[in-house]
Amino acid sequence: MCNSQRSPISIAILSILLALSMACSRRPSDDQIAKHIEDKAAVDPDTKESPIKVEANKGKVTLSGKVRTPAAQRKLEQIANEEPGNTSVDDETTLDPDAIASQQVVPAMAAAAPPVQKPKPQPIVVPAGTTLTVTTSQALSSKNNQAGQTFLAALAQPISVEGRRALPKGATVSGRVVSAKAKGKIKGEGELSLTLTSISLQNHTYEIQTSVVSSTSKGKGKRTAATTGGGAAGGALIGGIAGGGKGAGIGALIGAGAGLIGGAATGNKQVEVPAESALSFTLNESLTLPPPPEQ
Repeated sequence: MCNSQRSPISIAILSILLALSMACSRRPSDDQIAKHIEDKAAVDPDTKESPIKVEANKGKVTLSGKVRTPAAQRKLEQIANEEPGNTSVDDETTLDPDAIASQQVVPAMAAAAPPVQKPKPQPIVVPAGTTLTVTTSQALSSKNNQAGQTFLAALAQPISVEGRRALPKGATVSGRVVSAKAKGKIKGEGELSLTLTSISLQNHTYEIQTSVVSSTSKGKGKRTAATTGGGAAGGALIGGIAGGGKGAGIGALIGAGAGLIGGAATGNKQVEVPAESALSFTLNESLTLPPPPEQ
C-alpha cells in the first residue's frame, strides 16, 4: 500500500529531473556562447573593426578589449544580451583613445584646409619716363595766365603697362602754370611754362610729378622751346597756331633727346595755347595704381 502511494510521487520527481536534464542538455555551452558572439561582432558593420575578447562562464558573458567608437560599444552589448544561453553580460570594454583621436583629426583637417584662392591682382605701376599726352580744356597764354594757376586737361591717349590698361583715354588731368611772362611792347620775352600735378580715376585723385614744358617768344614769328624738370626724353608743348582756331596744333615728334617741339607765338609775340591743344609731358616719378576690379 505504501509503495503504491509513493509511486506517483517518484514518477513526478523523475519527470521533473528528466525535464531539467533535457533543458540543460539543450542550453549552449559557454564556448558556443562566446563563439557565437565573436562571430556576430566580426561581421557587424559597427563592431567589425573593434577587436574584442568574449568569455562565458556558466552563461555569464564577459566582454573585454578596446572598441573604436561608443556606437560599437553599445552594439557589442546588444549582441551579447541577445545571445541565447547567456545569463548576464559584463561589459569591460574601453574606448580606444587613438582611434577616437584619428576620427577627430580627419574632419578637423578637412575643415581647416584653406580654400583654393586665385592670386590677388597686383597694383599697376606706370614707370617714370612714360609720356602723358593731354588736351587742354581751356586756353592758356603768357599774357593772361599767372604762375600758380591751375588748368584742366584730358588724357589724349590711353596708357598700358605690360598689357594691362593703366590710364584710360579721357581721364581728367590737372596741371599748374609754373611761370607766365607777358612779352613787353619794347623788349622782353614772352614765356609760358606748364606741368601736370594730378590725374583722377574712378573718383580718386593721384598726385603725379612730370617734366616742365616751356615756350619762349623772342620776336614775331620766332620761338624757342625747352623742357625742364628731369625729362631726358623731353616733353612737347604743341601750341595752337595763331589764327588757327580751336583745336589747331603743331605736330610733335617725341623721342630720345627730342626736347620740346612747338610753342606758338602770336603776332603780338605772346605765347598762346588754345583750348584743345595737345601737351605732352614725361613722368618724373612712377605712378602706382590699384589693380583694376575683377570682371
